[in-house]
Amino acid sequence: MAKFKTSHSKKGAKESSGMIAKVGLFSLLLGGLYFFFNQSKEDAPQYEDPVVEDVNDLETTGDDSIFYLPTSTTGQVVKHKYYALSYNEKYELPEWVAFELTSERLRSKWVGRTNDFRPDPKVKTGSATPNDYRRTKYDRGHLAAAADMAFADDAMSESFYMSNMAPQVPGFNKGIWRELEELTRDWAKRFKHLYVVTGPLFNEPPKFWIGANQVAVPPAFYKVILDIREPEKKAIAFIIPNEVSTERLETFATSIDNVEELTGIDFFDGLMPNPLGESLESDYDTKQWKTNEKKYQKRVKEWNFRK
Repeated sequence: MAKFKTSHSKKGAKESSGMIAKVGLFSLLLGGLYFFFNQSKEDAPQYEDPVVEDVNDLETTGDDSIFYLPTSTTGQVVKHKYYALSYNEKYELPEWVAFELTSERLRSKWVGRTNDFRPDPKVKTGSATPNDYRRTKYDRGHLAAAADMAFADDAMSESFYMSNMAPQVPGFNKGIWRELEELTRDWAKRFKHLYVVTGPLFNEPPKFWIGANQVAVPPAFYKVILDIREPEKKAIAFIIPNEVSTERLETFATSIDNVEELTGIDFFDGLMPNPLGESLESDYDTKQWKTNEKKYQKRVKEWNFRK
């Protein structure tokens, strides 16, 4: 009996020894794999969540302010530091200009207006030039307004590329278009952060063609505005004829969907690929975008008549 025990103990010790060795080897192997995996993970590039292809390289305003561009029907997207555009060679105009408008930027000290109108070197097919507007009755109308870009010298300078201009009737540019630009800045101060896209609308043939480059005079302009703050997400758009107007701005309010239908541009598909985004694009409420009676009165009594 004792012999059996002795014999069993030796065998058990041998088996235990083998088991310990196996466990030890397995532990070493497991530890090695764990080290290799973690080392590889540290060495590997860290990727953010996937985003749509047309996120641009604009100078943004915070970690969560990734800006998504509209679609381009022309295939020529130009990215500057603070705004981007899609250039339409047929009309020698941008089909859209997109940028962010924030309370922080608007409340910073404004830089001086430069008035350095010049061709855009980034437009591969060549942009319009200041000479195209000379001896015409049309203003070089900003699409991203100079005042929207007054927070920095380089932003102000960029706003005077001719790719950011379109021929505007003076009473329109200095009247209802100015009113809309000022109100958009007021809304940005109130709502903190807006996405803005603006451009010419050719729902009818061009009113005229000007200059050696044959720049088209748009029959109308649009502006699309989006506020994606929680919980009061909202959007609105405006389509305004390129002419002097005494109508109230609310008259020209419309949905983003309507502008998309008229232009063939998809404005915020990448930013809002969900049912909530669809409702923002299809609905608008002018009560959420309050206008200013004093601005309206000033427009119809003064601004419309400035040359």
